Amino acid sequence: MKRADDFQERRKHLAGMTDQELYDHFWAVTSQVVDPLIELGKKNTTPSIERAVLMRMGISSQQTQAIVEGCMDKGLMGKGAGHCVYKLSKAKNISLREAGDLLAGGKGWDEVAASFKGGK
Repeated sequence: MKRADDFQERRKHLAGMTDQELYDHFWAVTSQVVDPLIELGKKNTTPSIERAVLMRMGISSQQTQAIVEGCMDKGLMGKGAGHCVYKLSKAKNISLREAGDLLAGGKGWDEVAASFKGGK
């Protein structure tokens, strides 16, 4: 099966554009493709994604499950488990691992939840 060569026909709308116009058109079309993906990533997550984020932050795999469950219980899953650990770390001026230890042990959740409500 041979594909019909219709390149000249398909490029007619681009033929009269300058390099700058082509550059701008490229990024406009790219945004149309990428923006919905970024929006999905902002609004949707899963426990497995959140556990992977925590592990990349240096949290042990045993603790990640407890932290993700804590996020779900407190309604903070949309904020991100890693973001919760980060918020507690900054609020208490401790390392990410120490913050992860606290959250995995059930401590610090009220402070994290309050930090999101306060807009900090």
